[in-house]
Amino acid sequence: MQQTIENIRSKALEAIKNALTTDNIEEIRVEFLSRKSELNNIKKNLKDLSNEEKRIIGPLANKVTTEIETQLNEKYQELYQKELNEKLEKEQIDVTLPGSYLPYGKTHLLTQTINEISEIFEGMGFSLVKNENSPEVETEYFNFDMLNIPADHPARDVQDTFYTTVAPNVILRSQTSGAQIHEMLTSKPPIRVIAPGRVYRNESVSARKNNLFHQIEGLLVDKDITFADLKGVMNEFIRIYFGSARPTRFRNSFFPFTEPSAEIDVQCIMCNGKGCRVCSGSGWLEILGAGMVDPNVLRNVGIDPEVYSGFAFGMGVERLAMLKWAVDDIRLFFNNDVRFLKQF
Repeated sequence: MQQTIENIRSKALEAIKNALTTDNIEEIRVEFLSRKSELNNIKKNLKDLSNEEKRIIGPLANKVTTEIETQLNEKYQELYQKELNEKLEKEQIDVTLPGSYLPYGKTHLLTQTINEISEIFEGMGFSLVKNENSPEVETEYFNFDMLNIPADHPARDVQDTFYTTVAPNVILRSQTSGAQIHEMLTSKPPIRVIAPGRVYRNESVSARKNNLFHQIEGLLVDKDITFADLKGVMNEFIRIYFGSARPTRFRNSFFPFTEPSAEIDVQCIMCNGKGCRVCSGSGWLEILGAGMVDPNVLRNVGIDPEVYSGFAFGMGVERLAMLKWAVDDIRLFFNNDVRFLKQF
């Protein structure tokens, strides 16, 4: 049996020496060291040998097993490194070659703008209104009546508002201002919210106007809120959004749901106030409307105007995006022209 083990040893070492691939090594391992191998059968049958034979055959079998394992591992590492080098040489890549362009989707510029504006106001403590408080299909009651807009106001005319056939007073909202009414009816002061969303106007489509666009409404109601608070919030928003302390001005205006009301202009992005075609030579660009919440609006929602005050503001998302990115036609946002969209 000693001779048998020696023969196994010689045969295994010769096979290892002649192995050419790592697959050969695995085949040799199975042949000489697996559970069904001849060497393993000898070790399993040691119990049938005499004690004297066990003292000789047992250590010899273990020694030969260890020697074969060692030689297999060394040969495997040698062949593995050789195969790896050959593969690397064969499959090497010229990293200086230009890569292949793979088109990929990205966030639409209007969505980017809404997200950016929302993040700015959230950083100043504002929260997004709940979805149920900002419906796109609205009633005249919330879109006009509760906002102190009288029945004979031009904004109610069919030329401006999309009326539905569901009911005489059901419309597609013409402004996001109705969201502030829903919010004040369902929440108690202090209130500090913004409401982004789509709005609809029955207007002719042109480079400056569309019958579908986006607004962001803002509302802050608390004790001792003044026009100075409104100016501070608006100036900080403009500074962050346009990236610098750009000069602004507040002009007297009128909105039925705010008193006093103002339109806010920013120094022209294109000419830095010198006057150009974009700003019609004035050096200023209007960006949003704002004002102190009219006491009648507060009374309509059950908030005492003797205790609380607040301000509201509304801005057109498309207009802000056009000003920041020098887009000269609002229709480009909706035409789905990849040449335009991929620039942002």
